[in-house]
Amino acid sequence: MNGRRLWAIMQKEIRQLRRDRITLAMIMVMPILQLVLFGYAINLNLRGLDAAIADQAQTSGSRALVMDMLATGVIRPVTSARTPEEVVDLIRRGRINVGVVIPPDFEARKLDGRPVAQVLVDGSDATVAGAAAQLAQTPVDSRLPDAHAPYVSTPSVPRIVVTSFYNPERRSAINIVPGLIGVILTMTMVLFTAIAIVRERERGNMELLIATPLTSTELMLGKVVPYVLIGLVQTTVILALGRWLFDVPIRGSLLDVYFAALLLIASNLTLGLLISSRAQSQFQAMQMTFFIFLPSILLSGFMFPFSGMPRLAQWIAELLPLTHFLRLIRGIMLRNAGLLDLWGDALALVVFTAVMMAGAILRFRKRLD
Repeated sequence: MNGRRLWAIMQKEIRQLRRDRITLAMIMVMPILQLVLFGYAINLNLRGLDAAIADQAQTSGSRALVMDMLATGVIRPVTSARTPEEVVDLIRRGRINVGVVIPPDFEARKLDGRPVAQVLVDGSDATVAGAAAQLAQTPVDSRLPDAHAPYVSTPSVPRIVVTSFYNPERRSAINIVPGLIGVILTMTMVLFTAIAIVRERERGNMELLIATPLTSTELMLGKVVPYVLIGLVQTTVILALGRWLFDVPIRGSLLDVYFAALLLIASNLTLGLLISSRAQSQFQAMQMTFFIFLPSILLSGFMFPFSGMPRLAQWIAELLPLTHFLRLIRGIMLRNAGLLDLWGDALALVVFTAVMMAGAILRFRKRLD
């Protein structure tokens, strides 16, 4: 072992890292990113679940019960409903996570000991169902106020019924398998195309491609289309295995499932092309792919509940394709929702694809000049 030779190699490696700005940035940014995500954005204590209130009684007692539920902080009203059917439809379309229904005979039920309210929950997300179950502990006053004495509330045994839709058994596979479609497509599609242009450059094929009559758009689309078919094959395999091994239902249209998968595939492929046009080597392309993949996994709602994140983290998550795909695929497969019901998330994926494709084409032209 020669110390001088060892020191020379160490100096060479340090200087190479200093010249490789992307790798140096990954070394500094990745620990900070993980610390912020796990310490700040990831929160397993759900609060502020989107909810709708259908108070059919409209009495002082029913309004007091609603206020007590809101005071727990578990739910926050984002829309109103008049009937239980409207609440169920809002859950099916993904507009809300929880619905509270108070029947017209609330006061009579309160006196004779029957259930006085029903909490309807989107059970396709087990964490949401678990958080909403806390609402059943809201105390219910079973007495009428005395006209000649101050009113004193005496809580009785909770009589609020919680009904979980779409996954009453609370099986984790029902929630995870549809999300795995998005996770696998994100990991593979971005990585495949992230190294596409870089590989051509490293092998010396880029000069040959430049000499051909190919336009930048034709080259980019030619790189993307074969992987679209690969992505659809991956989707088919996951759907088949999910149905066979875990009995995961497909309650919505199978055509809508594939169309949603196609939207995510296009988004990820164009994102990979943009990375490929920026990276200098295949190793850099893989580093940048991992830099995108980690926030996608943590912030999209796949591993941790989306509703438990701070508003800033949710705004960042809205920029990630996986966030919108998870809403689409879970809505279609588990809640029998259609693409028209979830048009906002579908539109977000279309816009993301167009922006990434335009950026990749412009970046590629710039590098040819």
